Amino acid sequence: MKKIFSLALISLFAVILLAACGSKGSNGEASKESKKDTLAAIKDNDKIVFGVKTDTRLFGLKNPSSGEIEGFDIDIAKQIAKDILGDEKKAEFKEVTSKTRIPMLQNGDIDAIVATMTITDERKKEVDFSDVYFEAGQSLLVKKGSKIKSVEDLDKGSKVLAVKGSTSSQNIREKAPEASVLEFENYAEAFTALKSGQGDALTTDNAILYGMADENKNYQLTGKPFTDEPYGIAVKKGQSALAKEINASLKKMKSDGRYDEIYKKWIKEDPAE
Repeated sequence: MKKIFSLALISLFAVILLAACGSKGSNGEASKESKKDTLAAIKDNDKIVFGVKTDTRLFGLKNPSSGEIEGFDIDIAKQIAKDILGDEKKAEFKEVTSKTRIPMLQNGDIDAIVATMTITDERKKEVDFSDVYFEAGQSLLVKKGSKIKSVEDLDKGSKVLAVKGSTSSQNIREKAPEASVLEFENYAEAFTALKSGQGDALTTDNAILYGMADENKNYQLTGKPFTDEPYGIAVKKGQSALAKEINASLKKMKSDGRYDEIYKKWIKEDPAE
């Protein structure tokens, strides 16, 4: 009986030891996976996959005729691909939303995010950012003739539309705590809701709202921007080599005039100094 008990005990220890070794090995693999050099993988694959918006006029919008995604962010991403890989055609695009972009980056579905993404301290805990590539500010879009002239006019009876996972949704709750906030999956849904009368105002960065106002002349921006929203290009945490290459590309674009050309093409004015 003692012998059987001893053998059972030895077997149990062996199972625990093997499990521990297996766990250590799998953790080691996970650790190696998280430390993979994204820039090296981009060069090996000879392509760079960007997460971009497809519903944001002027920045990232799918052209229904050609099926191509067009906009400021898209042209910036193409020039980054050109500087890193020698050909803008080596830029590949995958659709993201404010809600899905960070998970897709962390899962390895994309190499970088160029999607009207504001640099915040909270997001810096999850991703690394490039230098600022676009200076935006949160504002309000309303129907022409609206009584809402600024964020101060948003009272208890006001309904404001925003997008899930965006800093705009958080900011408006702070700036207009009495107003109701309705959230949607993307900007197209939010704008459709505004046009159907589900809200009194739509809030996000002025850069995005300019695109909506350009699309439908019955709507306009009102009041001054009430936040600073610096856009950055996000990469996985710890991918300093890729972030460095992106920053070098942005600097080169600004020095050789390509950045100004892209800015004027989409924003219709000179970039602020």
